[in-house]
Amino acid sequence: MTKAMPRALITLSLLAVLAACNTIEGAGADMQRAGAAVSSEARKTANDL
Repeated sequence: MTKAMPRALITLSLLAVLAACNTIEGAGADMQRAGAAVSSEARKTANDL
């Protein structure tokens, strides 16, 4: 029983790390889309001037 506990903790830790990576990747993609939208609007405004 005591040998199974560290293995379970390691498994849960790895799952938490993988979930965090997925979340960070999604946040990065959202920021990239927001940056593209800002750049697009800036180009449109520059062209209108």
